[in-house]
Amino acid sequence: MGSDAFEYDGGSVDPGETARFRFPVSETYLGDSVDIPVTIINGDEDGPTVFLSAAIHGDELNGIEVVREVAEEWDHTDVHGTLVCLPVLNVQGFLTQERYLPISGRDLNRSFPGKEGSTSSKRVAHRIFENFVRPCDFGLDFHTSTRGRTNMFHVRADVSDEAVARLARAFGTNVTMAGEGSEGMLRREATEAGVPTITIEMGEAHRFERRLIDHALGGVRSVFAEYGVYPQETVRWPGWRTTIEGWSEKTWLRADDGGIVEMEYERGDYVAEGAEICRITSPFMTDVTTVTAPFDGVLVGVLENPVVYPGNPLCHFVKVGDEVTSILTGDE
Repeated sequence: MGSDAFEYDGGSVDPGETARFRFPVSETYLGDSVDIPVTIINGDEDGPTVFLSAAIHGDELNGIEVVREVAEEWDHTDVHGTLVCLPVLNVQGFLTQERYLPISGRDLNRSFPGKEGSTSSKRVAHRIFENFVRPCDFGLDFHTSTRGRTNMFHVRADVSDEAVARLARAFGTNVTMAGEGSEGMLRREATEAGVPTITIEMGEAHRFERRLIDHALGGVRSVFAEYGVYPQETVRWPGWRTTIEGWSEKTWLRADDGGIVEMEYERGDYVAEGAEICRITSPFMTDVTTVTAPFDGVLVGVLENPVVYPGNPLCHFVKVGDEVTSILTGDE
């Protein structure tokens, strides 16, 4: 908490100051420094220290714009606490527009908290984690789906941890996917280190989606209100909310036949049990396979590339309870 100086390897930011700099996390084959961009806003008033991070996967762009706008466009004259803004964590992947670290092919989001003297990905993770994550009180990590798919706006969080559950509620999404995350994930490792962190999933890779970016900015303001970073703001209520327990990639509905997919719904849509989600057709449209909803649920993720082999994912479909169903169908 503070209005103490925020210290990192190589410098510090005093209360009332804003610093913008590039922080070295690795080197290229030629020995040139690989630097991540960092903006730190340290307020005059006491408050929490929060990190906002994006592009841990280099092709996931929506979150970059969220973090940039918070850091560079918002008025921070009355900020209580310290904002640590990290718009591009995976600089190497960002430069090549790849999900993973190039050359090694490692997933930076399976490398935290990192380790000094270890693999290249864990060294990068260690530099980020020790300097800009561990000193914080909580964190928001922004993601999109991988290429060829798109995700509805939702939070992923270990809601069994009350501090994380509070953060997820404050962000104000309709859907929270409950789970601690895989070993090495930033949100899991930060939470275990005493820095409650949630993942925000929003849209697809390789593009800016303005509606989702604005929605996420509203979530950030809501969190800042909850924790007193922006005392003038209010915590938002999303209208309805549900927490999905025990979800996994197995909740993706998969194609049993190859062909061309015609989706009848979009990400975020409610689909009643038995309704046709999509059709898979042959090039001549003579062979048709209909995929129907196995229960009342919401399309959290859908494919963007409309061609599939047998076994390819079609949609990430999650079950919702009767209360949410009543709200979405207008029957409450």
